[in-house]
Amino acid sequence: MTVAAVQAEPVPGAVAGNARTAARLVRRAADRGARVTVLPELFLPAYHPPTLAADPAGTDVAADPDGRVDDPRLAPLCAAARDGGTAVVVGAAVRHPDGRRTISSLLVDRTGTVRVGYDKQQLWGGERELFQPGDRGATLLVEDWRLGLGICYDGCFPEHGRAAADDGAHGYLCPSGYLAGSAHRRDLYYAARALDNTMYVVFANAVGGTDPWRFNGGAAVYDPEGRPLARAADDGEEVLVVALDPAALAATREAHSMLVDRLPDQGRTRTASAA
Repeated sequence: MTVAAVQAEPVPGAVAGNARTAARLVRRAADRGARVTVLPELFLPAYHPPTLAADPAGTDVAADPDGRVDDPRLAPLCAAARDGGTAVVVGAAVRHPDGRRTISSLLVDRTGTVRVGYDKQQLWGGERELFQPGDRGATLLVEDWRLGLGICYDGCFPEHGRAAADDGAHGYLCPSGYLAGSAHRRDLYYAARALDNTMYVVFANAVGGTDPWRFNGGAAVYDPEGRPLARAADDGEEVLVVALDPAALAATREAHSMLVDRLPDQGRTRTASAA
């Protein structure tokens, strides 16, 4: 299966314009055969806390009780997914019927239908002042592939990626928003999640912006040993398209069998006295 990791710069608060940008990038990915295209965290409103705080009504999309999103601003993106035959994972600020506001990944399926795919569980820093955390993981099924969903800070926790692997994930999709100055952690966390769990990792990141909300790109797709199959520069727009190989996945898991060798009481400790 072929996937795409997108690196791009959205405009703060411009949901309709950012949806058009996303549509253009999704078409680029689909033209190169992508069956799943991943865009950065909060791409639709842009990751810009001052704007998200000042204009929640304008920056949020609303979900119905079944998690469906029907927002005319997303029409170009829906058309691009439908025309290109690619599922799209794109970051959004979502208002739920119970009033919760979450950092979420929307799933635009190949019919152009939009649903909330996953709500970010691990909120970072000031995000806690604007959003509520999700309470469960999620796995996306595409053809014969199981793809766990995470968002940015989720991927900093080994347990999150392992929960996806425990649910049978072959890959882990991580829309993110890494700031300038964080390149070391950006390049370490997601490679580690790939190797920890012998699964592919698709890391999409924002780029551009103005300090202190300036983002550092570096979008990448990692193989199940944590090696980059493709990586973008720290600036500029990019669409990385990579074919995931089930044979390579199987061979890696046979050679590096951490998932099956893990002890059932892994990490349990006891205290001994030296007295």
